[in-house]
Amino acid sequence: MPSLGVEVRVAVGERVEKGQVVVVLESMKTETVLCALVDGTVKAVWCAKGEMVEEGKELVGIGENEENQGSGN
Repeated sequence: MPSLGVEVRVAVGERVEKGQVVVVLESMKTETVLCALVDGTVKAVWCAKGEMVEEGKELVGIGENEENQGSGN
């Protein structure tokens, strides 16, 4: 369902922790809080406050910190 971007709480280059709020959306008078799934650095932000976003759109790109990545075995 399309939503309105109410808050974008991160910027490119910012370090985030798993569980940290990154974006708040509103749809049908209900707020949805989106949180980081990993510790890392914000690589891109594809939404803005006041912007309508379509369902399934990627909103924030987060690159994992090296210490959190697997060894690649």
